Amino acid sequence: MNKTLYLKLNKISTVHEKEIFLKDVASLYSDDTAVMAKCGAIKVKTIHGDHDHRYVEDVLDVLRLISEAAPAVQVTNLGETDYIIDYQRPRRARILWQWVKTVSVCAVCFCGAAFAIMTFNNDASVTAVFQEVYQMVLGQEWQGHISVLELSYSVGLAAGILIFFNHFAAWKLNTDPTPLEVEMRLYEDNISKTLIASGGKEEPGTDGT
Repeated sequence: MNKTLYLKLNKISTVHEKEIFLKDVASLYSDDTAVMAKCGAIKVKTIHGDHDHRYVEDVLDVLRLISEAAPAVQVTNLGETDYIIDYQRPRRARILWQWVKTVSVCAVCFCGAAFAIMTFNNDASVTAVFQEVYQMVLGQEWQGHISVLELSYSVGLAAGILIFFNHFAAWKLNTDPTPLEVEMRLYEDNISKTLIASGGKEEPGTDGT
C-alpha cells in the first residue's frame, strides 16, 4: 500500500552545514513516521565551496530524489515549486563587533533623521509659520524665545514617529507588524523572486547530491 508524504518546501532556508538534507529545507508529514524520517534524511545538496552563497533549487529534483529513495511513497507538494538554500559559513559569535555595528547604524540613522527633519523645517519655513501663528494668537511679535509652539511641535514630532513605526525597544502599541518589518519582508521577497527569476545559476564547487 502506497504511503502519502506531504511536503512543504520553505521559500528560503538558512543552513550552516555543507551536507543539506530534506528536513533542513522543508516540513514533512506522513502517517508513517518511518517514511517521514527516511525522506527527511534524503540529501538534497552538498556544498563544496567555502563562501556564503544562495542557491536556487527545483522541487522536481526533490521529487526525483524521494522517488529513488522511496518508490512506494506518493508525494503531495504543499509548498514552493522553487526554493532557495542560503548557505552561511559557521562563525563564532562576535558580541563586540555586533555592538559596534549596532551603535554605528543607530548613530547614522539618528544623524540622518535629524538632518532630514531640519532640512524639511527649513524648506517649509516652519519658523516663519510659528511667527505668524504667535502673532495671530497673542497679537505681538515673536521675540525668538522658546514658546509652547516649539515645545508642542517637538513632542508631537517624536510621538508621531513612535506611533507611526509602532515600535520602541521591545514595546509595541499593538501586534501589527511595524512599517520597517513590512518593508524588510517585501525586500526579502523581492530578493527571492529575483534569484528565482534569474534561474539561480550554480557556481563551481557545488552539486545536487
